[in-house]
Amino acid sequence: MTFKEQIQQGIPSVLPQPKVYETSINHAPKRKEILSTEEKKLALKNALRYFDAKHHAELLPEFKAELESYGRIYMYRFRPDYEMKARPISDYPGNSEQAKAIMLMIQNNLDYAVAQHPHELITYGGNGAVFSNWAQYLLTMKYLSEMTDEQTLSMYSGHPMGLFPSHKEAPRVVVTNGMTIPNYSQPDDWEKMNALGVSQYGQMTAGSYMYIGPQGIVHGTTITVLNGFRKIKKSTTGGLFVTSGLGGMSGAQPKAGNIAGCVTVCAEVNPKITHIRHSQGWINEIVEDITLLVARVRKALDNKEVVSIAYLGNVVDVWERFDQENLHIDLGSDQTSLHNPWAGGYYPTGFSFEESNEMMANNPDKFKEEVQKTLRRHAAAINKHTAKGTYFFDYGNAFLLEASRAGADIMAENNIDFKYPSYVQDIMGPMCFDYGFGPFRWVCASGNPEDLAKTDKIACDVLEEMMKNSPVEIQQQMADNIQWIKGAQENKLVVGSQARILYADAEGRIKIAEAFNQAIARGEIGMVVLGRDHHDVSGTDSPYRETSNIYDGSRFTADMAIQNVIGDSFRGATWVSIHNGGGVGWGEVINGGFGMLLDGTKEASKRLEMMLFWDVNNGISRRNWARNEGAIFAIKRAMATQPLLKVTLPNLVDENLLT
Repeated sequence: MTFKEQIQQGIPSVLPQPKVYETSINHAPKRKEILSTEEKKLALKNALRYFDAKHHAELLPEFKAELESYGRIYMYRFRPDYEMKARPISDYPGNSEQAKAIMLMIQNNLDYAVAQHPHELITYGGNGAVFSNWAQYLLTMKYLSEMTDEQTLSMYSGHPMGLFPSHKEAPRVVVTNGMTIPNYSQPDDWEKMNALGVSQYGQMTAGSYMYIGPQGIVHGTTITVLNGFRKIKKSTTGGLFVTSGLGGMSGAQPKAGNIAGCVTVCAEVNPKITHIRHSQGWINEIVEDITLLVARVRKALDNKEVVSIAYLGNVVDVWERFDQENLHIDLGSDQTSLHNPWAGGYYPTGFSFEESNEMMANNPDKFKEEVQKTLRRHAAAINKHTAKGTYFFDYGNAFLLEASRAGADIMAENNIDFKYPSYVQDIMGPMCFDYGFGPFRWVCASGNPEDLAKTDKIACDVLEEMMKNSPVEIQQQMADNIQWIKGAQENKLVVGSQARILYADAEGRIKIAEAFNQAIARGEIGMVVLGRDHHDVSGTDSPYRETSNIYDGSRFTADMAIQNVIGDSFRGATWVSIHNGGGVGWGEVINGGFGMLLDGTKEASKRLEMMLFWDVNNGISRRNWARNEGAIFAIKRAMATQPLLKVTLPNLVDENLLT
């Protein structure tokens, strides 16, 4: 069968042969035992409903074995034989170019070079799934191959509920992930529902088909590191940045450190992902001995090298040893997946990677105890460094939240706030999000590197022209982005699809997108998929990250994210998504995203202007109402350019009246 025929087939009527479990692939850890005997039967019934009853007797023991062995039913037998990668849009079967674009993006999320656990359909973060099992993937791709522009596919936490009649201006796909009743949004609720096959954790851009590999966060991390050094009034040259995590998102940190121009030490306990990142060029060196690491870092600092070093081991050992050696850390953070602390997101010190995984699956109470003990040591070591002048920030991965729950010494004197700020509170929020700058991204649907180079130039030309008349308040943001896009090709940021990201405000996103659409209309480039990270101005309500600099008491509300996805859906998005969880944990955040196909038409120009304007200014208006100074400036500027925009402005209260 050809690739197109395999896509159109969906779930095969003749069972494929069982697949060999490939040990060379980076697999998800075994999930903990959480289902009762009756619930295991229910999980099996739920899995078998995808298949004709005549196959149930053969599949039942296989699915039962998967559930016992891995804690989930992945249906490995149905994993496709073709290479999993983003192909040119013309390679996909179908009746809708928009649907083909979505197929391209789904396959990119599962590309072996992109996905953290590709055989378990997990893109990043340890549990950020595109689908829960391979039947869902096959059925979704079949639906997309059949869809017309008069239909919409409804996706329920990885399950394709079906194609429904709609219209050309409606989204082609509407995605929800993990949307549970609030009282059932604890970590164990996810474990149980996911094991039953009825819900999944979509992270941010995994379950919304908009992940573009570590590049997606390299830019934001680069800006964070640059502004972190600006905050402490020190040049990045000869500066030391210490952090941890080399997974799907955190793997961007060493590359960002290189671009920023400092020495980066990033610890990781997983040997496979460490060597993958090294082979991809995202880290320069791997060191496995802590004594050798100290010597190597001293040499790098003395010589003012720009180098990224992966320490294959636990980051707590790095913080403690650097303290003993009096090795000064300028910037410190952590990007382990602490939103998922009991299922592989964070590992205890004193145990090998294999020992930890065995403990996690077979003695989860002991594993939790050791993780919390390690968190307390981790925080204590950080405190010693900050007393010497280190600037530490929480990277929005729930490090401070979980450390506080473990009883670590990280609370401020008021015992309400943390000792250390979130990077959004101190850096990204006031410097970027409040002004409307966030992670705008695009993918060249042709798969042609030449198209990517052309779009880079188009974007750079647009930004340079805009900067001539930009107000002083956003000159630094504009300059950083122009520098970024000019170095994008030489930094070799592409992993998977031909994609790019930069931080832009609504004006920049609209002008860049319109320039792309005009270039498509002229035949200069192929079609382009627009998107963004959910970690943005408007899409995400997350009290410990994206909305951590909201101080009017509303940071635990999620109106903004819900309004965002509803508004995008009727303003022209090709697909929309809304998720529970993502980055900081299930039950800790609601986040929404979109995708939009540009095809060179006038209709696409109308859609991009209307949707991108809303997608950013929805968030600015909320931040303005929270009395954020930059957002008040930005929304007033937006109203001056768009007479149909009328936003309620806050009246500021004299603090002296309240004393």
